[in-house]
Amino acid sequence: MTLPEDFTAEARSLFPEAECRAFLHAIETQDPHTSVRLNAAKLRSAAAAGGEELALAAEAGAEPVPWCKGGYYLPGRFPFTFDPLFHAGAYYVQEASSMFLSRLLPGDGMPLRVLDLCAAPGGKSTLLRASLPEGSLLVSNEVVPQRAAVLCENLQKWGHPDCIVASARPEEWGAMGAAFDLVLADVPCSGEGMFRKDAGAVVQWSRQNVELCARRQRDIVAAVWPALRSGGLLAYGTCTYNTAEDEDNVRWICRTLGAEPVAVAVPEEWDICGSLPAGSPGGALPVYRFLPHRARGEGLFLSLLRKTAPDAAPAPARPPKKKARPARGAAPSAGRASWLDCLVRRGSPWALWEEEGGASALDGCFLPFLRELRGRGLKVLSAGVPLCVSRGRDVLPHPALALSVALRRGSFPEVGLAYEGALAYLRREALVLPESAPRGIVLLTYRSLPLGFAKNLGTRSNNLFPPEWRIRTTHLPGRPASLLG
Repeated sequence: MTLPEDFTAEARSLFPEAECRAFLHAIETQDPHTSVRLNAAKLRSAAAAGGEELALAAEAGAEPVPWCKGGYYLPGRFPFTFDPLFHAGAYYVQEASSMFLSRLLPGDGMPLRVLDLCAAPGGKSTLLRASLPEGSLLVSNEVVPQRAAVLCENLQKWGHPDCIVASARPEEWGAMGAAFDLVLADVPCSGEGMFRKDAGAVVQWSRQNVELCARRQRDIVAAVWPALRSGGLLAYGTCTYNTAEDEDNVRWICRTLGAEPVAVAVPEEWDICGSLPAGSPGGALPVYRFLPHRARGEGLFLSLLRKTAPDAAPAPARPPKKKARPARGAAPSAGRASWLDCLVRRGSPWALWEEEGGASALDGCFLPFLRELRGRGLKVLSAGVPLCVSRGRDVLPHPALALSVALRRGSFPEVGLAYEGALAYLRREALVLPESAPRGIVLLTYRSLPLGFAKNLGTRSNNLFPPEWRIRTTHLPGRPASLLG
């Protein structure tokens, strides 16, 4: 890899000479690390359904990520595409440095309303959802439609019911006023921390792009800032090393918008760097920077800020350009009622509503907030647990219902698939189920974890796996790919 001359010059201004050599050597010559994070709720679900105890296989050679429970380094790349448990949401492939985000959450156990502003593809959102206290609501947002679709898929596969996926601009969230206790702004950046994983980031890098990104990052934070309540927390993050996008912007947020940095205890043996001397002319900041020659992970910068400015009043809601059909509490039609029994009731009752083409359910305490989002015209892609979809005269269970941890096992007849059958299903191929399989809607599983639904017609079955989620390659691995033993 040949790094841009301006980037290496910038590195020499940030680090002492010996450390600069180690830093550049790590970027130029070392391969990126592969790491995953287990979905504890899914693994418990498999065990509760009478399946085997799923854990990382001994032969996987995994090592724990020290700052994240359930995070593991793998010794090399794994063929995740061919592991049905990956598609079932049993684990998420996530860069180890970004798993540090879980250390920034408050430790008092109080429920939080959280906005992940730039959430695609979903790694930090699934981490937040796994780490938040019970009773918390996570709103995951992505403004780019194609990326928002990927975000929605990954959140639905992760399976937690207390999530809303939306696609709105930062200023639309800011117009709501003080709506959130925590906002994660993992802002678009110049991508220096991804040089080892993305050759395109090296080609696109320039000093001008760094300056452009720094200005855009300030605009994004300023636009969403009113949505954070006074005393709430902003987690500001980039995957860059330069101080213009990192320390300089943190100081700008504190000075201009009204915030104070919050320190987080970090063991020295983790070798996570703090504020760089070049970025600390006014004194060191409590920030957290992952450098490739120190920590085992890609480049990342995180800062935790507490809002000291007073709450902003919400802006008047403007009528949406396109009139949306509002969510409404309702007793679903008889054709849909059978799926509602699939939900595990928790502390508060489920709010059920019908919309054109389907029905969903959400914890009742979150329904007023969802109504406010829709009333303001914000584009909501998914909320809670999608229950069913209409296909002509048929009402079919939604694919996300199969993958939700809120599914009450036993509500649908279950058919376990062997490895080859699971891959065929995930490719959306036609399946012939065993003669003993009942006719109608069945839940297909692999190693006791649900993959999705099929409609068994006897001589054949209709594969109901979403076309946009399917495995597109026809290659078959020489042996079953299984990360979990």
